Order: sequence, then structure tokens, then C-alpha cells
Amino acid sequence: MLQFGVDSTMSAMRTVLSMTGMVALLGVGYGTWALIVPGEERRKEIIKNLPESNPVRMEETRKRNALLMQKLKEAAETNENVARGMGGSAK
Repeated sequence: MLQFGVDSTMSAMRTVLSMTGMVALLGVGYGTWALIVPGEERRKEIIKNLPESNPVRMEETRKRNALLMQKLKEAAETNENVARGMGGSAK
């Protein structure tokens, strides 16, 4: 009977220790995440410096995307293999 009590105590201690370890690991993970994530001021500065915030650069991107979409549409409507190059299909 005494042996059963010691085994259950050791099992309970292992359970408590493993749960404590898991909570500590979660705490370390959350702390690391909190250190890495930029603050509100830094986030605003990053957004301000993005290329999309520059109107001239954004217009260039829109034009480039429109040209690309036009070329894709033309390629989808033709039976030629446009991947072979400017000469069309080699026969």
C-alpha cells in the first residue's frame, strides 16, 4: 500500500513539473513575440516608407500591371506558344 502512494506522488510531481515547463515555454514564446512585433510608432513609420505610399511610384505600378494584364489577355486569346519568344512557334 505504501508503494502505491509513492508512485502516485511521483506521477503527480511529474505532471506538475511538465505542466510548469509547458507554461514556461508558452511564456517565453509570448515574450519573444512581444519583443519582435514593432510598436505603433514603428508600424506607422514602416507604412509611411512603403513604396505604395509614394503616388508617383504607385501610378507606375498601376501602369505596369495594366500592361501585364493586357499581355496576359492577348496570350490567352491566341493559339500561339508565346513562351517560345517573339518569333512565334518554330515550324
